[in-house]
Amino acid sequence: MDKFYTTETAARYLGVSPGRVRQLIIENRLKSEKHGRDHLIQEAALQAYLATGKKKPGRPPKKDLRTR
Repeated sequence: MDKFYTTETAARYLGVSPGRVRQLIIENRLKSEKHGRDHLIQEAALQAYLATGKKKPGRPPKKDLRTR
């Protein structure tokens, strides 16, 4: 049987805030099941997000204007 996490425990697992986990669910970047008012996230979904879902942090590099 798969292990399920709440948004708070999933946030600790991913190293982000619970609000960020909810935002990832809204953006369909993290799969969850809604039970009552809580979202339950399978451990496999968290591992899949860690493997492929993270975007590179930080600001994108500026384009070199000298190459025009």
